[in-house]
Amino acid sequence: MIKVIAVDDVAENLVALEALLRRPGLQILTARSGTDALELLLVHEVALALIDVQMPGMCGFELAELMRGAPRTSAVPIIFVTAAPHDRTRLFRGYEAGAVDFLHKPIEPHVLRSKVDVFVDLHRHKQRLDEQVGLLQQALQLNETLAAVLGHDLRSPLSAITTAASMILRGPPEPAAQRAAERILRCSARMARLIEHLLCYSRTRLGQELPIEPRPVDLMSLCAAVLDEQEPGAAGRFHLRGEGDPGGHWDPDRLAQVLSNLIGNALRHGASGTPIEVRVDGSRREEVRLRVRNQGAIPPEILPSIFEPFRTTAGGRAATDGLGLGLYIVQRLVEAHGGKVVAASSPAEGTSFEVTLPRRAPAAGA
Repeated sequence: MIKVIAVDDVAENLVALEALLRRPGLQILTARSGTDALELLLVHEVALALIDVQMPGMCGFELAELMRGAPRTSAVPIIFVTAAPHDRTRLFRGYEAGAVDFLHKPIEPHVLRSKVDVFVDLHRHKQRLDEQVGLLQQALQLNETLAAVLGHDLRSPLSAITTAASMILRGPPEPAAQRAAERILRCSARMARLIEHLLCYSRTRLGQELPIEPRPVDLMSLCAAVLDEQEPGAAGRFHLRGEGDPGGHWDPDRLAQVLSNLIGNALRHGASGTPIEVRVDGSRREEVRLRVRNQGAIPPEILPSIFEPFRTTAGGRAATDGLGLGLYIVQRLVEAHGGKVVAASSPAEGTSFEVTLPRRAPAAGA
């Protein structure tokens, strides 16, 4: 129910206003004085105030000034109703007091209804927006809850699974058990990456920056360590080379995540069995560049949106690299370091992702 308040010291005028405006879904509140109106406004939320200017005690202008000074009623639109002739001084005072319009007596019913309808519709739209904001806040709270579940309730059993698989591998060399344990470890590692991707995505959608803890890092050594952690069957495909100074102040764990995602992307989407080049270029004084290149081309229609979350293939199918968050997380982590990442692809040159990092990542909150 949308409410409009009418304030006039003459009871007959209030009866006439109420009769003219009465309709389903609209309630007309009436007050015989400014004091009565303020008491009603403490209880009810109104879409519009129709206020008579000339009232004994507190005039309409004084009531409007009090409404504008109170947070609860400061945004209520006010239309002054007056029997006085057009007076520029009175008009200026009315608008300074917060009026949005004037109506002069005798009131034309069609004009009154039209003006009231405008503010009733605006208030209805505002209510819908408030509902949408409330739903959005609920969604954000749900997102935070999901992040908490992923961060604790899923990581704990996953850690137990990984530990059990590692114990099997250290036991008697039974081929079937060894193969099963290795498969469990690979699946657990993939689940851990998916959980980390969802956590990162959740933080960014909540407007939070991805935290980084910069410290001295040798990017060549970090790349070698990440490549060594890949599947044994892929080891022969990696070609790591570097030049210049590979050192800087970055978050090694976050950069390892960046490189792991780029390498995983090359393994899954690059031409099967072809080399994957990882190059660290530290020849520049202010920045270091990391490039991951593989054979095979990204379809031109996908390349512009390659860093978007939950991206799909050209045919509309879901991305094949898990959740479609890997490259999105790469971009956000690189940006958290003050850097940038770009993708290039063609049938002749293959696909490359180049990450540019300043030598010193910005500190948290900088």
